[in-house]
Amino acid sequence: MDATLLEVLARWAHYVGALVWIGHNYATAVNRPRYVPLAAADLADPDSPRQRALLQREHGIFRYASLVTWGSGAFILWQRGWLEGALSLQGALAPIGVGMWLAIFMVLNLWFVLWPHQKRVLGFVPAPLEERLAASRVTFLSARVNTMLSIPVLFFMAAGAHGPALFG
Repeated sequence: MDATLLEVLARWAHYVGALVWIGHNYATAVNRPRYVPLAAADLADPDSPRQRALLQREHGIFRYASLVTWGSGAFILWQRGWLEGALSLQGALAPIGVGMWLAIFMVLNLWFVLWPHQKRVLGFVPAPLEERLAASRVTFLSARVNTMLSIPVLFFMAAGAHGPALFG
């Protein structure tokens, strides 16, 4: 497969992954604009309407979309020979590098903060009820951090195309 076709496929994977990942964050922010604490009754009974609503939300695809987005973006930069320069914030690659570091933080936040706490809330990991209730607040705040960070990530991603004019 030639390099141009690989880059086109990687770009599509990057765009689609970002739409799913960031779209999920934005949809969550719109559907739940503020934190509404869970009550013990919401989690104590697996058949409660609130617990069923939590379980019905899709929690898998957007996590993997984050890996597709980051991995395809890193692949594109690597294929062009820009990955090291972007990660070390060198010259014209500094804007895309800043966006990449923010995205790394977002992926780590998703996989190592939000998801472990969300597993407790959903009951996938056994935890006392009080811990599950506290974990719901952490998942809310962690998701908001990623939503807010996606704004500068998108800015720096777009600024990466104009890096030579800004930082050359």
